Amino acid sequence: MTGRRRIRSTFLPRHHRPVRATALAAGALAACASLVTGCGVVPGTTGGSGDGSIKVMTWAPSDTEATNKPGMPAFARAYARWINSRGGINGRKLTVLTCNDHNDGVAAAQCARRAVKENVIAVVGSYSQYGDSFFPPLEGAGIPYIGGYGVTNDEFTSPLSYPVNGGQPTLLAGLGKELAAACGNVTLVRPDTIVGDELPVLLDSGLTTGGHRSASDVRAVEDATEYSAQSTKALDSSTSGGPDSGASVAGSKEGCVVPALGDRTSTFMDSFRRARADYPAVRTAMAMGSVDQTVIDASGGASGPYEGSYITGWYPVESDPRWDAMKKVINAAAFGDNRIDAADAGVQTTWIAYTVLKKAVESLGNGEVSADSVREVLNDGLKIPTGGLTPTLQWTTRDTWSTADDLATVGFPRMVNAHVTLQVVRGGQLVAAREGFTDVTKTLRNADVD
Repeated sequence: MTGRRRIRSTFLPRHHRPVRATALAAGALAACASLVTGCGVVPGTTGGSGDGSIKVMTWAPSDTEATNKPGMPAFARAYARWINSRGGINGRKLTVLTCNDHNDGVAAAQCARRAVKENVIAVVGSYSQYGDSFFPPLEGAGIPYIGGYGVTNDEFTSPLSYPVNGGQPTLLAGLGKELAAACGNVTLVRPDTIVGDELPVLLDSGLTTGGHRSASDVRAVEDATEYSAQSTKALDSSTSGGPDSGASVAGSKEGCVVPALGDRTSTFMDSFRRARADYPAVRTAMAMGSVDQTVIDASGGASGPYEGSYITGWYPVESDPRWDAMKKVINAAAFGDNRIDAADAGVQTTWIAYTVLKKAVESLGNGEVSADSVREVLNDGLKIPTGGLTPTLQWTTRDTWSTADDLATVGFPRMVNAHVTLQVVRGGQLVAAREGFTDVTKTLRNADVD
């Protein structure tokens, strides 16, 4: 493939103020009725423009057979309790609505329509694979989407999106760049879905930047209960053809297998551990979101299948003191909610997203706080430090820095953070493999994501 990804117009006019469509509001009534068990509000809080409060929504899938991120809305509620106990944001009470998108495009659209009906000023720190379902209602109402998980390319093209990390594109590009020097044959195991179809080219962008050939591509059912066939196929590919093949074609370097199956990565690793005993040694590598410290502990720690694995993340490791502020919020307001894990990348992303919201609202002073005003202050280039968890975040409707120009040319005009960290599992613990961040902007320029 040689073309670049075709993208739609990426910027709203500076003072564009969308009209909230009556049809969307009417649809939201049915949406909330059908999702009554999936939508919630922080107990004891009220919202609406009349009482001076700020109303937002956080959504994520929960109780599904595929990827689940219950910690994200749970942390959002805890954050609301914490910030309100401190007087709110700039004296305004924060109301957090939550919604379960059920890993379903219809449910994701229903969550978005409910956000429109409820007149929220932003959707904050959320996860959904269905950007093509939830962005149209948000865009029609002018509601900003702050700090999504970065699981779809729509989050890096929509003019209403303000991503705090580089999503799957940066994780896989950064991982490929690292594996190019460390691995022989590389095999990617990924979902046989539309989102999964985007993953090989991103991993390959890093591999080819490092002078490595493209990875073999093994497709898998996203919600399978075992992956023995895919494990065998991945091992055959990474060890050049079978259990008796010896070293990989690339020479003495071990082959590498990269599972990218979200919550089902642990299921794959169970099958993989049983299959790999009959093959030459291979190394595993993955992106954050597929594995965290809790998964590593549950799988046996240092004796488990993740030992020695490379893992790319967006942020510093959970033990880094830069997370202390988030941990204080969890300790003070989560009330022992075991859905909230400080090591979970979804929880971490939600913390940073609410940091962005807080800074945006504070910058408005005593002025109107609305979806329009929040969007406009972010588009005006407000600089938002995150305590070193990311580079300083800044969006603008004007391409005023070279990184934005570079990322726009490869179809990611809303991406402002293309930095990743490299971690490794040592002695059963996820630790930093290299200090600091790696900028993969140039690597992404090699990605053909048409």
